[in-house]
Amino acid sequence: MPGRLRAQLALVLLAQAGLLAVLALAFDDARDAVRMIGHEEGPQVVATGTLYFALSDMDAQVSNVLLIGAEHDLGVGRAESLRIYERRRAEADAAAVQAAQLAGGDPALRRTVQDVLDGLGRYERLVGRALQLSEQAGHPPGELPPDVIDAYRQATDLMKLEILPKAYNITLDSGERVRHSYETERSAVLSGRAWLLLLGAVSLALLLVLQVYLARTFRRLLNPALVLATLGTVALTAVGAALLTANAGHIERAKEDGFDSILALSRARAVSHNAFADESRYLLDPGRADTYDQVYLDKSLSVVYPDMGGRPLNLENYHAALEDALASYEPGAGRDVPFLGFLGDEARTDGRGREDAALRRALAAYLEVQRADAEIRRRAADDDRAAAIDLRMDRSAGALHDFAAYDAALNELAGVHQDAFDGAIEAADGGLRGWTAVPAVAVAAVALLAVAGVRPRLAEFR
Repeated sequence: MPGRLRAQLALVLLAQAGLLAVLALAFDDARDAVRMIGHEEGPQVVATGTLYFALSDMDAQVSNVLLIGAEHDLGVGRAESLRIYERRRAEADAAAVQAAQLAGGDPALRRTVQDVLDGLGRYERLVGRALQLSEQAGHPPGELPPDVIDAYRQATDLMKLEILPKAYNITLDSGERVRHSYETERSAVLSGRAWLLLLGAVSLALLLVLQVYLARTFRRLLNPALVLATLGTVALTAVGAALLTANAGHIERAKEDGFDSILALSRARAVSHNAFADESRYLLDPGRADTYDQVYLDKSLSVVYPDMGGRPLNLENYHAALEDALASYEPGAGRDVPFLGFLGDEARTDGRGREDAALRRALAAYLEVQRADAEIRRRAADDDRAAAIDLRMDRSAGALHDFAAYDAALNELAGVHQDAFDGAIEAADGGLRGWTAVPAVAVAAVALLAVAGVRPRLAEFR
């Protein structure tokens, strides 16, 4: 009989040791998940999204400088455009460093980052030549000499055809790595929760069996120490499982409501800036006007792709379809979204007050940008290029004003998702705080209570 009692106690202690091991591993996985998505790889990938945006805006600023020519105060002005260009150059360097850190031991990704930096060096040399030729020519707005156009074509082609696609791939590849890591880490947390519940149930069953055995053998209804050990096991298992469940929910919200949307809106902003620069390119390089029409349309479709209703896909029909789609759309959970693209994806995921309001403002501002674009192209088609350039560069009520409002609305929407991301990560961190020592202390207490409950009974056999 003493041997059986010792064996049952040993099983209880062994189960408690297993429970402690599972708790330690599960909470380590939870911390890794929060670290990955919230503090290291996740924010770094978002930072790499700045690379594409910064590179796009560098070329946009160059196109603005060349478009205004000798009128240095037109639009935001030559000096301000060049200042923004230098700031974007610094941002691109910083984002490239982040991308190199993320690449780690991935030689293909590191090579892509290096290719972007090498290409950027060549681009800056070509831009320097185009700006120098433009300054020497002293040409009026929109009347670039052929040698200036040729020099800029070389620079912008390098940016659009070589540098930007590689920069875009860096963010896509890095984002995919984070998504894979997220799925792995979250799966590990949920698996740890399942093992915790299983070991908790086994520990509880062994304690109950021991309690029943002592009651039958020694004619005592309850063993207070074992009752406390049983309650401690139930509490530890329940609280641990609840915290792991909450952690999985927090990192899911951080990833889906925060990371995914922030990254998508970063791409939308970069593509939008690039498309807006195509308006300048359309005006400064009439020989490629048809090409810039098409690439502007392609980029616009990637931001908002309305139902064309069987109409041919061109800018005139796009503007009309966009008016129809946005007039019929009402943000809100469960509502139909009559358009695709980055903002269409955003509309399908948003469903709360702040997000809906910010999305509504972004869509309204985007519509104003497209209305200004339609008017610019109408004036250019009527051979009134001077009026088209004036509207394009008007900061008070023209295209620059409308695009600045749209850009601010996009940033506001991204800020809402950043708040959601930060809140989810803060909640996840808070839920894990203190759980390095709690499991060990709790399991030790349960084990001591189990020993304390059995030891007096063993003494009776001496």
